[in-house]
Amino acid sequence: MASFKKFIGKTFFKIIGWKFAGEVPDVPKYVCVLAPHTSIWDMVWGKMYNWAVGMEPKIMVKKEFFFFPMDRLISRWGAIPINRQYPGGIVKQIADEFKKADKMILAITPEGTRAPNPNWKSGFYRIALEANVPIYLTFSDFKSKSAGFIGEFKPSGNFDKDIQAIKEHYRGMEGLHKGKFVID
Repeated sequence: MASFKKFIGKTFFKIIGWKFAGEVPDVPKYVCVLAPHTSIWDMVWGKMYNWAVGMEPKIMVKKEFFFFPMDRLISRWGAIPINRQYPGGIVKQIADEFKKADKMILAITPEGTRAPNPNWKSGFYRIALEANVPIYLTFSDFKSKSAGFIGEFKPSGNFDKDIQAIKEHYRGMEGLHKGKFVID
């Protein structure tokens, strides 16, 4: 099945004329930051990329979506049920998931919405620090028609400074909907 998924993912990108960039990290656990995020279709591009390169990232989905038959589908797509009443909050819940797992990639869109939002969320950063896992920056750029990894980002502990540095890696990129991706 894995080779069939890889074939489907690579074929998808070949048909739409996109290219891959960067190297998929060979580390067992990390937070995978993805930007730009301007469309629900980003999930399709992401899934095809994951299949093409053999990644199986997790995504956070509120627990209310875990009902039959949706629970089976979204679990297969890597969804982790988020309990917003978890003691210690969502950051602790996901950090605990990382600590229990031998391997885990968590994909997060820091914009937190598909609408224009220059105020990126800090959850990905706080999760990585709490779980003691690296942060890798990834992208799907509709301007250059490319997707992949930018590289590892090493947090300094100063979120405001670091988020500006992270955003600079995405300067000039475009999401599916031009104008909806803002970093300033």
